[in-house]
Amino acid sequence: MTLLLLAGTGEARAIAVALQGRDVIASLAGVTREPEPLAVPVRQGGFGGETEFRAFLAEAGIHAVLDATHPYAARITARSAAVCAALGVPFCQVLRPAWVPEAGDLWTEIATEADAAAHIPLGATVFLGTGRQSLPGFANLAGRRVICRQIDPPEGPFPFAGGEFLVGRPPFSVADETALFRRLGVDWLVVKNAGGQASATKLTAARALGIPVLMLARPAPGDWHRVETVTAALDWVGRCG
Repeated sequence: MTLLLLAGTGEARAIAVALQGRDVIASLAGVTREPEPLAVPVRQGGFGGETEFRAFLAEAGIHAVLDATHPYAARITARSAAVCAALGVPFCQVLRPAWVPEAGDLWTEIATEADAAAHIPLGATVFLGTGRQSLPGFANLAGRRVICRQIDPPEGPFPFAGGEFLVGRPPFSVADETALFRRLGVDWLVVKNAGGQASATKLTAARALGIPVLMLARPAPGDWHRVETVTAALDWVGRCG
């Protein structure tokens, strides 16, 4: 069996390690310029669309697709699931549980990036932990100091007034995040509900500092098979053959 692993998360890296020596091809969409290496052969760059994805599955002789992309890679997941369903190719999404607030958290859930402006006053310092791809959706935050952290150095100026980029590659410890938020004078934290322990450190730091958090809601789950853990994903692969 040849497995296509749609990668880009810590779960995908762990799955790749567990499947070393098996017939596996990992795919990275190319969002990060220099991604961390994986333990299986990697195809770099997106497929280009549904037609191209169908063609790749056929040409590469893919028998099953395991989607371990980011929880907010909704279009990739939906397209992959739909194509696999049409072709009769087994498909499974690895979707880690969402974060839930703890005592002391000051969270407000928002549906879209544009909703953030209704909660954050002018003049506030805003830390965006949502990644550069979602940055255009926050354009109505002009009038605040907006700091967007991203892995790669920016290729151009900030897209709206009052913003700045901060380059940093995870993981970040709680101590790192706490010191950073204090140094920057962060008033608001905006994040996606990605779930997982690795990126939760910024939430722990915000809780300790009393910083309110705007939590961008997850995309609605689709009607396809999904599991929450690496162990369950490997079990699914084993059942596929």
